[in-house]
Amino acid sequence: MNKRSMIALTAASLLTMGVAAPAMAQEKEKCYGIVKAGQNDCANLSGSHSCAGQSKKDMDAGEWKFTPKGTCKQMGGLSADEARAKAKG
Repeated sequence: MNKRSMIALTAASLLTMGVAAPAMAQEKEKCYGIVKAGQNDCANLSGSHSCAGQSKKDMDAGEWKFTPKGTCKQMGGLSADEARAKAKG
């Protein structure tokens, strides 16, 4: 493959990813309270950490993971509002 073909292929791949990423994000939702220790997707509700993989205990209501839209409740998970209410109470 020549240099010009490689650049064209790379550009096409980046454009495809840019179009697909928003569609994938719309099909997922944050689901709180279903995460195993060390398997969270990002920051928790309390702000004690801001990175993926830093949850300390299983099923912490303040930790979340992306799930397919509409499946969180089926897995026993909480919405962000429900998780905040549980943390306060």
